[in-house]
Amino acid sequence: MDRTKAARTRLFEAEAWVFDLDNTLYPASSNLFQQVDRRMTLFIAEFLSLDSETAYKLQKTYFREHGTTMRGLMNVHGIDPGPFLEFVHDIDLAPVAPDPALDAALTRLKGRKIVFTNGPTDHALRVMDRLAVRRHFEAVFDIVEADYVPKPEPRAYEALVRRYGLNPTTTVMVEDLARNLAPAAAMGMTTVWVRSPLPGGTPDAGNDAQVADHVIDDLSGWLGELTAAASY
Repeated sequence: MDRTKAARTRLFEAEAWVFDLDNTLYPASSNLFQQVDRRMTLFIAEFLSLDSETAYKLQKTYFREHGTTMRGLMNVHGIDPGPFLEFVHDIDLAPVAPDPALDAALTRLKGRKIVFTNGPTDHALRVMDRLAVRRHFEAVFDIVEADYVPKPEPRAYEALVRRYGLNPTTTVMVEDLARNLAPAAAMGMTTVWVRSPLPGGTPDAGNDAQVADHVIDDLSGWLGELTAAASY
C-alpha cells in the first residue's frame, strides 16, 4: 500500500537503502526471533535467579521501556552486553533458506544497501549468508557500532547517517517494527513497514504505523515488483 504517488517516486530516486534484519530480510514465519526470545528469557532467569514466568515479564518490560531487553539489563543491572548478545544469538538458522527472488531484486535495486540492526554483526552476516544475499550489502551497522544505543532512539539513526554519509532525503528505510521507522521519518527518510502476517507478529498499530510511507507484507515480492517496473 502506497501512501502517495510522490512517496513511490522517492523510491525510484533513492540513493541508499537501509534494511532491518530480523523479520525483515527474512520472513517472520521463519520464527528465528522466537528462538532469540526464549534465550533472552533463559539468560534473565539465570542471571537474576528468577523463574521463567517472572523473567519473561521482566524481559518484555525492559523491551518496552528501554528499546531493547539488553539495554534495560544494561541500564538497570549493569550487565556486560557482549556475553548477552553471544548467548541469545546462539540459535539454529536452518529455518532460513536461500531466497533467489530477494537476491534477484537486490541485484536490480539501485543504490547503496546497508543493514541496520539491534543485533550483532556476526548474527547478521550468518543470516545474510543463509539467504545468499550478503554480497549486496556494503555494511552492517549493528548495536555495537551504535555504542549499544538501540533503535528507536534517534541517536542511533544519527550515528548511522554520519558513519556512512547518508542523505536522509534520498534514503529508504525498511523495518518490521513501525515504531522504529518514526526517527527515520523525522529525518526525512522514505519509510517502508513490513507487516508480519502471523498472529501477534507485528506489535505496532495506530499512530506507530502512520509513519510508514509504504506498508507491505512480502519484501521479496514487493522489491521484485518495484525493480521490474518500467520506470525503474
